[in-house]
Amino acid sequence: MQLYNSLSHKKEEFVPNVEGKVNMYTCGPTVYHFAHIGNLRSYIMEDVLEKYLRYVGYDVKRVMNITDVGHLTSDGDTGDDKMLKGAKREHKTVMEIAKYYTDAFFDDCTKLNIKRPDVVEPATHCIADFIKVISSLIKKGYAYEAGGNIYFDTSKLEKYYVFNDFKEEDLAVGVREGVEEDGNKRNKADFVLWFTKSKFDDQELKWDSPWGVGYPGWHIECSCISMKHLGEYLDIHCGGIDNAFPHHTNEIAQSEAYLGHKWCNYWFHVHHLNTNSGKMSKSKGEFLTVSLLESKGYDPVIYRFFCLLSHYRKSLVFSYENLDNAKGAYEKLVARIAQLLKAEQGEVDKAAYDKLREGFTAAMDNDINTSLAITALYDVLKADTTPATKLALIADFDKVLSLSLIEKAKAVNEKPTDTAEELPAEILELAEQRKQARKDKNFALADELRDKITAMGYTVEETRQGTVIKKK
Repeated sequence: MQLYNSLSHKKEEFVPNVEGKVNMYTCGPTVYHFAHIGNLRSYIMEDVLEKYLRYVGYDVKRVMNITDVGHLTSDGDTGDDKMLKGAKREHKTVMEIAKYYTDAFFDDCTKLNIKRPDVVEPATHCIADFIKVISSLIKKGYAYEAGGNIYFDTSKLEKYYVFNDFKEEDLAVGVREGVEEDGNKRNKADFVLWFTKSKFDDQELKWDSPWGVGYPGWHIECSCISMKHLGEYLDIHCGGIDNAFPHHTNEIAQSEAYLGHKWCNYWFHVHHLNTNSGKMSKSKGEFLTVSLLESKGYDPVIYRFFCLLSHYRKSLVFSYENLDNAKGAYEKLVARIAQLLKAEQGEVDKAAYDKLREGFTAAMDNDINTSLAITALYDVLKADTTPATKLALIADFDKVLSLSLIEKAKAVNEKPTDTAEELPAEILELAEQRKQARKDKNFALADELRDKITAMGYTVEETRQGTVIKKK
């Protein structure tokens, strides 16, 4: 199995620290608002990775944090405290906001067939762990106190910019133009481990610490929660590509300074979901959520299918036209599987099964190439083998793809339809005339006949399966 490693910028053979076992960490949501579908693309692709690791026989333990305490948009103590912003917006406490949006996030995950990680740990449960690691970093000389805050000293590292070869002078302190520089820092790239002095004086959640009453910086969360549940050696760390710098860069800095050895071997970064106007975010344009897609008539599994049609390391452009194309393809796929379910099954052909399965595993072994995996699924449908073989393979692939294919196909077959016997002869005659008119390209007559059928209390429409007539 080959995985692209953001740390080395190349595909590498995946070899875990302990044979047969995988320790996997996922950066979780900041629970101040609903997750938008761009955020959820990352979780879908991480879910596929986890399920494929299990599929090929690994014992996987996956851990995710929940950021439920002050999350700043940069390390210069700038931007917005997102939790506080959400609480003010909805006139609730920070913990009420955290609970509501954590539940909403996992509701969305359920709709998208995303498995809940084995361990989900809110940051507010781990204050003692943060204090322990920060105290050790100070003792080892990797952190210092200034202006009431504790900072990580990046000058003590041999290499800080591990994902990209940045030149320090090219980096703005606050990341964004016009942001005031944090005068407490010794070095431009230093970052906060613990705040006691912040521009957010009304921060609701604060704890006692050896350095005064305050709260943790964002980056320390993930390092500590990972080490708490997965130990000193991590196999795979996942997240969106926008987290590579500074978040994951800072995680590596503090974790390896604390542990004294390499921490994580593979970094799996999912690229952005864009709209035609650029990267999707909560702050601009229509706020695209799973609930919004549902309100527009899309089954959430259609969005999952849309994501799987592209490779996780390619930016994906969202538009309703693109989603409609995915919807059409998905419904056609389900309709073909529904026909398979109704066919004479026969026996599972082991030789054909093994050969077709190889196409799927080859795609997934090639850096989780879900686009090619979907092609392997179509190859199964086209193959010259028994329906029983095809259905067994579809069910097998869907352990990883999680597109509910058999379930949806069964629902299609169970859906009641009007039979020809139940329709009046006059309606059937008019429908036949309309069909001939369409064939003759006499669309004016076809429309007139459709109106007659409608006036008699029936609807008529053309589908991929043929003409469908229903009582209104």
